[in-house]
Formats: sequence, C-alpha cells, structure tokens
Amino acid sequence: MTTWPPRLLVVGLGNLPYPNTRHSVGHVIVDALAARFGVHMSMNRSVGGFIGHSDVLFSDDIVSLTLFKPKPLMNIAGPSVASALRNTVKLPTSMVVVHDALDRKVKVLSVKLGGSANGHNGVRSVIDALGANADFYRFRIGIGRDRAVDPAEYVLSKMPPDELLHWSGVGLDRVCSELGKIASRIRAT
Repeated sequence: MTTWPPRLLVVGLGNLPYPNTRHSVGHVIVDALAARFGVHMSMNRSVGGFIGHSDVLFSDDIVSLTLFKPKPLMNIAGPSVASALRNTVKLPTSMVVVHDALDRKVKVLSVKLGGSANGHNGVRSVIDALGANADFYRFRIGIGRDRAVDPAEYVLSKMPPDELLHWSGVGLDRVCSELGKIASRIRAT
C-alpha cells in the first residue's frame, strides 16, 4: 500500500480557439477544477499547453493533482498530452482524459479505463502518441446530439448556460468523486 499522495494528471481535451463549446467541454471541466481548488494554470512550452499543479483533498484523501489543457487542436493533441504525461505522473493509469461524447446524454459523465478511441479523434491522437497504449482513464462527457444539425457544427456550438453551470456545480462534484475513486485505486497499488 502506498503512503505518499497519489498522483493524478487530468487532461481536458478541447480547442483553445473555441472556448465554451461542446467540443471543448474537457477544457471547461479543467478550468472548473482549477477554480475550485485554486490551481494556477500557466503556459508551458516544453509540454505544449497550459498546466497547473496542487495538492488537493478529495473526500479524506490528499491527491497530487496536475491539470493540463493542450494547446494544439484536439485532433492533434496527442504528442502534447504524451509530453505532459512523461513530465508528470509517468504512468498512463494515473492519467484521466476528459472529452466530449456525442453518443452520451447531455450532462452525463461516463468513466472508462482503456479500450478503443470509440471514433473520437482526440482520444485516438492520445493513444497513438502513447505508442498504442490505451491504459488511461477517460471521462466521457455527454453533449447529446441534435440530429437536425451537422455534427461538426453541433460540437463547435456554444454550450448553453445550464450545461456550463452543471459542470461547475453538481457535475463537477461527480467529476471530483470519480477522481477520488481513481486516486484510491492508485493508493492501493
């Protein structure tokens, strides 16, 4: 059993030029985590994105938390994410990638460890950059799907205010709960 604080890297996938869009919900959640825990995010050219670190409390567990938002567009963010992983927690099983999921209901968080990219190009880029290693956690954030709108147009549309509020309130509570569970698993190894 580990006695040091478990280390977690939380990566929010998104597109910096398109803030607060459905496709950038990973950035929205990383920003909300940074605000909740007082984590200062700053640009780090060596890893290619905005990064911040702090020891935080999830339930009764202190966790060494690093937050990361890659600067490259989502579909080519893999090398930047791999660099952040190498420079922080080292192990893919200590990384959580937060991304949008068209096939999930709005405001639903689905947790997955490993597996395929399931058609998500940002996740595919991360897997490819890790040498086909898919052994990291994914927080698939449901953004729903409006079948009357082209998917590319839909994912780049602004998130409605109620969704933004959800991911800084009740939704963020759920994210923190799931991060606490992962940290407990890491501590137990």
